[in-house]
Amino acid sequence: MARDSTDSRGGRGTNKDTRGRIVDASGGLFRRNGYTGTGLKQIATAAGAPFGSIYHFFPGGKEQLGAEVIRWSGEMYLRLFETAMDAAPDVVTGVRDFFAGAAETLRETDYADACPIAAVALEVASTNEPLRQATAEVFTSWIDAGTEHLVTSGLSRETGRTLMISMLAGLEGAFVLSRALRSTEPVEVAGATAVAAVREALREVR
Repeated sequence: MARDSTDSRGGRGTNKDTRGRIVDASGGLFRRNGYTGTGLKQIATAAGAPFGSIYHFFPGGKEQLGAEVIRWSGEMYLRLFETAMDAAPDVVTGVRDFFAGAAETLRETDYADACPIAAVALEVASTNEPLRQATAEVFTSWIDAGTEHLVTSGLSRETGRTLMISMLAGLEGAFVLSRALRSTEPVEVAGATAVAAVREALREVR
């Protein structure tokens, strides 16, 4: 990886490092404060980057940065889901472990770290088409990936897709309730419901 002699703050580093810090900091702030509740100055401060570097990497400003954060976060969460499913001995256990991991993350972050994609979608999906498209792309990728895992376990594609949409809707709704109630009970209930639905679908097939 080629390195610049200095980054924009005058120290050694790379443009990629600075850009990555901006995206990472933005994701954390969006999860906690929402898209509209996060300012570019906050992002620059959290990233340890000059304010002007945001427009250097994202000339489209906050909207372009927001779309990048949504896609980056979507890929990261998809990898977490894939890891949980691949490590499990069966799809039912994978679903259970994934929801358990989501509940643990909420506890560890004092209910501050939920899903930035859902947070942005709730805020701007009806008013900002580029960001709506970005959130739709992410949710579609999650539904498709989850459907493939369920199909591999023996379910039809139609059943797998239905279950995955239900599972995702349950998880995102549970995040909202858990943050408001400051309890992991909603995520745990959503997880138990998803596990029961997948188990029942498999039982009917077999």
